[in-house]
Amino acid sequence: MAERNMIYLCLAHMSENTMEEKYVQEAFDTNWVVPMGPNVNAFEQDLATFVNGNADGSNLDRKVVCLSAGTAAIHLALIACGVKAGDEVCVQSFTFCASSHPITYLGAKPVFIGSEKDTWNMDPELLEKAILDRKAKTGHYPKAIIPVALYGMPYQIDKIMAIANKYGIPVIEDAAEGMGSRFDGRVLGSYGKYGILSFNGNKMITTSGGGAMICQSPEEANEIMWYATQARDAYPYYEHTAIGYNYRMSNVCAGIGRGQMTVLDEHIAHHKHVQALYEDLLKDVPGIHMHCQPADPRYDANFWLCAATIDPDVHVQGQENAYKEVIKTAVGGAAGVIHAVDSATTDCQPNENVEALRVFMLDKKVECRPLWKPMHKQPVYASADVYTNNIEEDLFKIGFCLPAGPMVTDDDVKYIVECIKEAIS
Repeated sequence: MAERNMIYLCLAHMSENTMEEKYVQEAFDTNWVVPMGPNVNAFEQDLATFVNGNADGSNLDRKVVCLSAGTAAIHLALIACGVKAGDEVCVQSFTFCASSHPITYLGAKPVFIGSEKDTWNMDPELLEKAILDRKAKTGHYPKAIIPVALYGMPYQIDKIMAIANKYGIPVIEDAAEGMGSRFDGRVLGSYGKYGILSFNGNKMITTSGGGAMICQSPEEANEIMWYATQARDAYPYYEHTAIGYNYRMSNVCAGIGRGQMTVLDEHIAHHKHVQALYEDLLKDVPGIHMHCQPADPRYDANFWLCAATIDPDVHVQGQENAYKEVIKTAVGGAAGVIHAVDSATTDCQPNENVEALRVFMLDKKVECRPLWKPMHKQPVYASADVYTNNIEEDLFKIGFCLPAGPMVTDDDVKYIVECIKEAIS
């Protein structure tokens, strides 16, 4: 096979039409190169139209606020839920750090909830156990609940909402990875008090950076916009009765988003197709298991990333050399600044065959990344409370992600599967 460039896990590339260029050029032509403007308003309306449309033909009336990042959206959602220093928030442990870090921004305490085996997302039984235990130990219920659509897989939102309603705790749906994923016909993010979307460069659609918050009413949306624009009161001079933030999306980025919305359905369909192809080509490969959505027809994942596991007893070429060298540079398509470390290992890491597979595939010009390391196993959260059956930790040791983005072709998938077969032969 001809030499190919690195195949990235997921890249929400610019569509081949010129819609992004058109809207961005409008921003420059009208001198709206600021964190607000016509593109922002139009993008918010496009998103609301998408979020409010249900598979059964019924419609919701959610409002959407575009922000600088999904992390900013979680931060503001926590503020809107009344979270303050010393409060506790239940959050899924099996996730990227942006789900939990905003809790600590506020001086609040994350209470990490483990995963159930079907979706790999927040376990409702562990959630209720945590709620009752925190009430018994602190005298207060947690102030919010944050389930996460891991790799685009819908969480058990029906059970989570039932528990949240039972104890009067608001739900903030972190659907940053689940743009367009649905449960029972409804877009993720439309169930909870607030929903979070992300348009980072590797998401289902991108604005280069950016995110959005789904709100239940115009009043809530206006309050979020107020906080996102430095919380200025209605005086002819600058008067502030609350601490605000510079979190609004720029008009230029929103122009990109408007163009990306025209290919969102196409991107989702492509990811589903890639997932189905992986499932078919890997079904008879011993020791490799694709992460599939539950057979329950209510689940409709976007498969932002395609994830799989490898049995611990499967030998991978080069396995004897795993973790022998300290990594000196950032790894992966989202490489950035990292701190140097002295050891090649930690007390919680993927199995040696998973690491060997990553290295082998990288040599084949294919990214094969580990799963998210559970937050309760991160050193920065060493003292946090956690309620778990260790499912997410076990998955982290045996799991990996495969390329799934819009640039990944059927031939790419076939090549990737052949590389996996070679690695374990």
